[in-house]
Formats: sequence, structure tokens, C-alpha cells
Amino acid sequence: MNIVLKPVAWVRNSRKEKRDDYWGSVVSEIELAEGLPDSAFSGIEAFSHLEVIYHFDRLDPAELVLSGHPRGNPAYPEVGIFAQRKKDRPNGIGLCTVELVERKGRTLVVRLLDAIDGTPVLDIKPVFKEFQAKGEIRQPEWVGDLMGKYWEK
Repeated sequence: MNIVLKPVAWVRNSRKEKRDDYWGSVVSEIELAEGLPDSAFSGIEAFSHLEVIYHFDRLDPAELVLSGHPRGNPAYPEVGIFAQRKKDRPNGIGLCTVELVERKGRTLVVRLLDAIDGTPVLDIKPVFKEFQAKGEIRQPEWVGDLMGKYWEK
């Protein structure tokens, strides 16, 4: 089975290369793709947060490893690809909840998007409280350590 997706938008920001950490100061613009009408963004400014689904289009398939220590750090346990959020993924799909700063016509200005400049956006969805996790979120201790500088400025 082949699944063919077309970008609905493109990420524009100052981050040009793939790397972890220090995403906190990055402000991104999400520009609607040609061929989609401005009305695709109608009403979006009523939401504070959005879920952005994007494609890691610059992945090297040779770098794909389906299990290992997150970020190659032997202090973290060896886990499978689906027990971590690394960018080298089987389908190259990224997902991030972002803060919507403003809409400017065909462009959304957002914070907390960890996608580099030129990344194709596959879908954008408003965050509904009703779809958020219920109850306390549980995660291993190593995750907090790994994410310690991720959103730092």
C-alpha cells in the first residue's frame, strides 16, 4: 500500500539544521501551501494551541535505528523507536503541540514548534481540551533529563 500526502503548509524559521535542544526561542511561521484557499485558516485564531503534523523530509534512511539508547546516551535505557520521540522514525512523521501567537492571512505565527525551516506540514488541527490526556501522565525518569534543555532559549 502506498500512501501519498501533499504538504498543506511549510515551516519558516531561523533553525536551518537538524539538532536537539534549545527550541524555546524559535518562533515559526507556517505558510499555507499554494492551491489552498485562505479560508482553510478561517476561525483558527479562536484557538490558543494547535497540533502540527509534519514530515522529517531530510532524514537519511541509513540513520534509521528501531531501538537503542535515546540520543545514544548509555545512561538511558535501551528502548524501541515507539517508546521515544526521536526524529529518525520509520515514516518520518513529527507531531508537536504549538502555541498560536497570531494569524496573518495565509500565515500562522507559532511558538514551540520543533521543525526546521522548510519542513513540509502535513496537517494542522486545533487542540480541543476534550482530546487531551485524561488523568496523570506517566513517563520514565530519563525523559525529564533528556528534555531538560529542549525548550530552553
